Amino acid sequence: MDEFLSSRALSASGMKAQANRLRYVSENIANADTPGYRRKIAPFEQVLENGRPSGAVQTGRVELDQTEVERIYDPSHPMADDTGHYDGTNVDLVIEIADAREAQRSYEANLKMFDQSRQMSRSLLELLRR
Repeated sequence: MDEFLSSRALSASGMKAQANRLRYVSENIANADTPGYRRKIAPFEQVLENGRPSGAVQTGRVELDQTEVERIYDPSHPMADDTGHYDGTNVDLVIEIADAREAQRSYEANLKMFDQSRQMSRSLLELLRR
């Protein structure tokens, strides 16, 4: 029975990590037109228990994407420098949408595993009652 609980905990950690990832993707999309905004990336890390990998995952410390930001020419913009340029953003909507789909599919896969484990433990309890 302990295996069912641990498999559900692993699936739940995956769902939580993907939900966090989706939150950062949505922040990136919301700020796609914000001058000077850098894309946020949330790497995954293994959860350690007693110094050993438990199989669970979590989002690590949020990092800012270090790719070059777009330089935009608009002398009328309030943030423009002496040359008429200002820093745009490094958010690419195509990448963000792909990341959102990947996070959604991974979340759904973890949810399916969670549900399968729950159904298996329920079936086991019914067999033990007989």
